[in-house]
Amino acid sequence: MNINELPTLNAILNSISAILLLLGYFLIKKKNRSAHKKVMIAALMTSGMFLTSYLIYHFEAGSVPYPHYDWTRVIYFAILIPHVILAMIMTPFIVIAVWHAFHDHYDKHRKLVHWVWPVWMFVSASGVVVYWMLYRM
Repeated sequence: MNINELPTLNAILNSISAILLLLGYFLIKKKNRSAHKKVMIAALMTSGMFLTSYLIYHFEAGSVPYPHYDWTRVIYFAILIPHVILAMIMTPFIVIAVWHAFHDHYDKHRKLVHWVWPVWMFVSASGVVVYWMLYRM
């Protein structure tokens, strides 16, 4: 795999994370804690692989400017800016939420993931949109 293939890998990993997050949500609503735990660990690992690949790519390639100077530029930045800010902010909160779950502090875990989960979903989904707009439009 060469460096130019990493953005596609990143989009795939973000897509998988979003699917796993949705699956984890439905599993916990059905009170299937065991399956929920496995799926959420997979989502965490997938997001970790994404972050690693993302950092490697941008360390090598640098910043990639948005190539279009039309009406899509405003939409791109309207998605990109909250995506980047929320991705940075949420990372430690995901770690804390996982810590609470693994230490059986389910009340604290539940309160935290009440807002962490939708942000994580947004970051995963918006990452795919950013990729599509930057590399496929």
